[in-house]
Amino acid sequence: MLARIFKPARNAMQSGMAKTRSWVLEFAPEDPKRVDPLMGWQGSGDMRSQVRMTFESREAAIDYAERKGIPFQVEDPKPRKPNVRPRGYGENFAHNRRGAWTH
Repeated sequence: MLARIFKPARNAMQSGMAKTRSWVLEFAPEDPKRVDPLMGWQGSGDMRSQVRMTFESREAAIDYAERKGIPFQVEDPKPRKPNVRPRGYGENFAHNRRGAWTH
């Protein structure tokens, strides 16, 4: 019943940093998923794999795991430099733009 504490990465479909500020505690699956012979769906009897708790800080997640006696593993996030363009999208429509607008 090992828990994993991590900070989620940015979704590939979003450009902002929404839902990446909090820390998440997830349980690792205890048994592998099995295929249902009738429908072919994958399932498991492990209910802890469905639990996903969010915390405001790393220390809060660690404190919760220690209070409840849950063994945990902390994964530190990789630093990401911000991708900020100096003028942004509005520069495409500037009145003093040099060059032709190609859209």
